[in-house]
Amino acid sequence: SAVAHHANIQLLTYHEVQTLTETSAGYSAEVLKKPRFIIEDDCTGCRQCDYACPINLPNAFDLDYGATKAVRVPFSTAVPQYAVLDIENCILCGKCEKACPVNCIDFTQQPETIEIQAEAIILATGFDTTSRFAKKEYAAAENHNVINAMFMERLLAPTGPYGRVIRPGDGKEPDSIAYIQCAGSRDATLGVEYCSRVCCMYAIKQAMLLAGSLPLADITIYYMDIRTFGKGYEQFFQNAKAMGIQFVKAKVATIKQDENQNPVLRVELIDEGSRIEERTHDLAVLSVGLLPHYDPEAIFEISLGDDGFINIPQTNSYPCLTEREGIFVAGTSAGPMDIVDSIIMSGSAAAEAAAYIESQKESSGLKKESEDVYA
Repeated sequence: SAVAHHANIQLLTYHEVQTLTETSAGYSAEVLKKPRFIIEDDCTGCRQCDYACPINLPNAFDLDYGATKAVRVPFSTAVPQYAVLDIENCILCGKCEKACPVNCIDFTQQPETIEIQAEAIILATGFDTTSRFAKKEYAAAENHNVINAMFMERLLAPTGPYGRVIRPGDGKEPDSIAYIQCAGSRDATLGVEYCSRVCCMYAIKQAMLLAGSLPLADITIYYMDIRTFGKGYEQFFQNAKAMGIQFVKAKVATIKQDENQNPVLRVELIDEGSRIEERTHDLAVLSVGLLPHYDPEAIFEISLGDDGFINIPQTNSYPCLTEREGIFVAGTSAGPMDIVDSIIMSGSAAAEAAAYIESQKESSGLKKESEDVYA
């Protein structure tokens, strides 16, 4: 990628910030480099170690539905393409070491601590999703055919665990698919009272992709409100309806399963006088919401808002500025947002950080030709 090959950007993956200290020049960060048990400078990402490894493990990238090896490149589009060895599950058979054409396996690696000097910091720590098990009424723990949208994304991907869309419960190709909106947002019982903003659009996008990959399948989206707030989003919604995707204004109270492991939804049909009805589908997809991924209070001394995301004192005027000078925020660290808004906010955070560094130079009378960026 452009970031990995940029002359002024040093990409530090598999590292974790341990402490942060304010200095006269900015900040000093103590960073833990975790051992990959691979010599990164020699690894070519050829995957010969992966092919030789006899240990099969659940693949976290496929939400534990697929399989991976104890030594592997984490996923097909990983940057950089370095292998990593799971020492806790490795049996030390040495097959990966023998298969490696450049002898880059190193079982003796230890954690290292490095120190980074920075004039500005941008927090872009991403998000987590609401657990599909959060609402007990939906019985996702008992019914493997109640999945979340993240797993549907993997099923639709060319590199997914099965290579096509099937029910994980029995391998059957689904003929009827239901999406349940707000399955992890706008719900006081889960402590997630806010709208996650992206769920309507990713459900519509996935439904349209499913209509292409399973043209005979019936796809129904049960929703409280469809929130198509972005440019072109309403037209996208109208295109989905024109493709035959059904949108039903309803509240899904419970999900059971019948003798064939089919999810049975008990729904309140809002536009039909709140009539209660049970509907059976082959596969139910929960449109789960977005949660904060990282708590920066302990290390970065930045407070959180009521929603658990990083507190932004002046959201409308300066959406990237935190309460601590020299520390900025981008993307879903500040709250739920889609890819378009994350890109815009990242550009804004970069501009704010650059302006801050320049102002610090001017105030101190220093000038530097270029800046190093650590990610």
